[in-house]
Amino acid sequence: MEGLWRQIDGYCERLDPGYWAEPVNAVTNAAFVLVAWVMWRRVRGQGLPLAELLCLVLALIGMGSFLFHTHAQVWAAIADVVPIVGFSLLYIYVANRHFWGWPGWAAALGALAYLPYSALLTPVFAGLPFFGISSFYWPLPVLIFGYAVLLSRRAPATARGLTIGAGMLCLSLVARSLDMPVCGALPLGTHFLWHILNALMLGWMIELYRRHMLAGPVRQG
Repeated sequence: MEGLWRQIDGYCERLDPGYWAEPVNAVTNAAFVLVAWVMWRRVRGQGLPLAELLCLVLALIGMGSFLFHTHAQVWAAIADVVPIVGFSLLYIYVANRHFWGWPGWAAALGALAYLPYSALLTPVFAGLPFFGISSFYWPLPVLIFGYAVLLSRRAPATARGLTIGAGMLCLSLVARSLDMPVCGALPLGTHFLWHILNALMLGWMIELYRRHMLAGPVRQG
């Protein structure tokens, strides 16, 4: 259990183990909560309980990340990662269930299949220059791009939205990956941009689901 309290120093902005050693990285997590609130107002009352749940998990991402960038310990890293994984699995379930029209059990199995898929692909990215530091995350935009291609005829508007979302995620991952390499020139690093861009991307993905459900696949174009 002592390992849960081990200090983690993995970001350019952090120069000491203090609570406010990463003020910009910590404060920019408000972007997740703000976007979650905006999207909650957009989806509320539209008969989309899964969209409302996605908004709740999005807010939890911001809270978990805030804990990590203030406490910077192993337990806080877990609090940071778990909501991100939860959002990913929930959204894959949503996509399987409502973009593809799979039955609930198949949509759930398809979402869980992301775990072995990610476990297989993460080492591939880990072995690539630049991609290694964010190797855990890169399988996700690959999957989103794949869904966009496969849905291009069935639901073209949704496919375009997924392409935009995957592109936004790639951009945010670039910001995350550049944090330490540019540290000498930019003392704040670039990790805070990952927070802002990723919050916008996740909000867009909720909005895309909302539009898909309100428009209906047969009226897309």
